Amino acid sequence: MSIKMVTFADKAPLPAIGQGTWYMGEQAHLRQQEVTALQKGIDLGLTLIDTAEMYADGGAEEIVGQAIKGRRDRVFLVSKVYPWNADVKKGVAACDASLRRLGTDFIDLYLLHWRGDIALEATVELMETLQRQGKIGHWGVSNLDYDDMQSLWRVEGGSACSTNQVLYHLASRGIEYQLLPWCQQQAMPVMAYCPLAQAGRLRTGLMNHPVVNQIAQQHNASAAQILLAWVISHQGVMAIPKAATVEHVQQNADALKIVLSADDCLQLEKAFPAPGRKTPLDVV
Repeated sequence: MSIKMVTFADKAPLPAIGQGTWYMGEQAHLRQQEVTALQKGIDLGLTLIDTAEMYADGGAEEIVGQAIKGRRDRVFLVSKVYPWNADVKKGVAACDASLRRLGTDFIDLYLLHWRGDIALEATVELMETLQRQGKIGHWGVSNLDYDDMQSLWRVEGGSACSTNQVLYHLASRGIEYQLLPWCQQQAMPVMAYCPLAQAGRLRTGLMNHPVVNQIAQQHNASAAQILLAWVISHQGVMAIPKAATVEHVQQNADALKIVLSADDCLQLEKAFPAPGRKTPLDVV
């Protein structure tokens, strides 16, 4: 059975579900469990791992570094820089610190975590500098809305942006009105964080919703797997759920095999309709 793949710039296609690490590295007694889960994910083909200098103040990057030791050539590594570090003056040092924690000399995709006070021109200059230094392959952004992306595109070199990572799940569909179609027109992948609404109050409502569970039963799957399958059913969208246990990683990998029918999607969209107008970008 073929699985959905997503391509970032000139890299080889990657499975449309990766591994997120938000909240990893915060509790020492869970460290080995988290490392083992990430390694299991790599073995199952979930080779994109997303992290950030923000997560556990670098602790998540350390977890990732331990997990990819001896496996670096199999992993597409994504990390993010704080907005206040997103110029050449501070950003080179921030990237160097991330590289040390990750135990590598190269980050495949480096993202601006969210837009701050530093000008986008300065951030593009940082990314181009890091590329020339051989420290990153491609760069992108996170939590930028449609107007922000238009501003970025007006900056010289801004259209080299390889992705936009945003909050997206069945109960948060605002990006479908304007941002997602534009990204699709640019053939620029969108990375969906919190695809199961992990960080939101809606998680229980999604997991327990009768329509979601009815479709899950029909596919002999869990509600979470249906939610993941829905996210990645959209053109150019990949999901990066956190999975801190081997069991959850296996479930995420199995979600790649689920193909929702047109009727499945119709029922889900009726239960959780997309907004018919522009709404502020959801961020957590």
